[in-house]
Amino acid sequence: MTTEKRADRQYDVEFRDVSFRYPNAIEDAWALRHINLKFKVGSRLAVVGMNGSGKTTFIKLLCRLYDPTEGQILLNGIDIRKYRYDEYMRIFAVVFQDFRLFALPLGQNVAAGAHYDRERVMDCLSKVDFGDRLKTLPDGLDTPLYKELDKNGVEVSGGEAQKIDIAGDKTAVYISHRLSSCKFCDDIAVFDHGAIVQYGTRDQLVADENGKYYELWHAQAQYYVKE
Repeated sequence: MTTEKRADRQYDVEFRDVSFRYPNAIEDAWALRHINLKFKVGSRLAVVGMNGSGKTTFIKLLCRLYDPTEGQILLNGIDIRKYRYDEYMRIFAVVFQDFRLFALPLGQNVAAGAHYDRERVMDCLSKVDFGDRLKTLPDGLDTPLYKELDKNGVEVSGGEAQKIDIAGDKTAVYISHRLSSCKFCDDIAVFDHGAIVQYGTRDQLVADENGKYYELWHAQAQYYVKE
């Protein structure tokens, strides 16, 4: 079936008791187990956890690279396996680790076009914690990135480039090992051994001294102090 086209982009995604085991894995080797989670496309959900906790598998299932072994993934209440794959994927914008920005002005990179709403672009950059860096750029949104086309272009770090690339209204899920980079997210899901062990806002999670997020946060605290 075709995916409903909504001008308001109000799409609800639900993982309903989802479990997954990779093909040819041993019987008890579950990559994900009993995942229950709801979020809206366009909201900012961070997924954090140690290597092997299930973060990547979660995204693979969301993008229909695999189907759940058990349970359902629903889009607006309908199993995503019932939608046409190409139309379903148009809802999402995927940013991989090996992406590259264009050697064009900052504002055009964010808007993906030469003509754009400057206030909206600035708001998007602020939401992904790029506001302070924007203030240091010589020409603001008109500052060219990199030096391939303009010798006065500004070089940005990998982390800054990623913030620029996700500064739109499509981002649904943000995966990171650096917990400090999740500050702009609305909610955080903490994965551990294939399960969601905590869910909430950053302030809620960092205040829980017995939780996994608190453990991960303080393990990286020396880096946050410098930031």
